[in-house]
Amino acid sequence: MFPVLWKQFIRPILIRPAQFQVAALCYRMAKSGPQILLITSRETRRWILPKGWPMKGLDTGGAARQEAWEEAGVKPTGKSPVKIGQYQYPKVTPGGVPVDTDVDVFAIEVDRLSKTFPEVDERTRQWFSPEEAAERVREADLGALITQFPDILPEPQTSDTEPKKSETRP
Repeated sequence: MFPVLWKQFIRPILIRPAQFQVAALCYRMAKSGPQILLITSRETRRWILPKGWPMKGLDTGGAARQEAWEEAGVKPTGKSPVKIGQYQYPKVTPGGVPVDTDVDVFAIEVDRLSKTFPEVDERTRQWFSPEEAAERVREADLGALITQFPDILPEPQTSDTEPKKSETRP
C-alpha cells in the first residue's frame, strides 16, 4: 500500500516536474487570413497546440519546432520561431497532482504537413480560423492569444492560392 501511495501521491508533490513548457502555434496564410493548426491530446482528445518540455541542446524556439514535428508532422518554412506570448495551465502529474505550468508560445509558419511523423497514430490535426481555434482550446489565456494572433502575426504574407481544405486524421 505504501509504495503505491508514495509513487502516485507523495512523490509527485515532493518532486514536481519542471513547471515550464514550450508550444508551437503553427499557422499558414490563406486568402481569408491566417489558419491555426490544432492537434488532439493523446488521452483526453481535446484540442491543443503541439507542446512539450524544453530539450537539451535546443533553445526554446527550437524545442517548439521539434514538438511541432513530432506531434503534428509540421515542416516549417525557413523562418525562425517567434515568441508571441505565454499561457498557464494545470499539468496533471502521473500521480494525479495538478501543477501550474507556464507555456511559452512560438509562432511557426508551416510550409507543409508530412503524412508520416512520430505521433501520427496518436493524434488528429486540423486547420481552423483563429476564432474557431480559440473556441476549441480549453485554456482561456491560450484562446485569447490565438484570437489576438492575426494582429501580432510575424511578417504576414499572403499566398496567391487558397490552402487545401482542413486536413484531419481519423
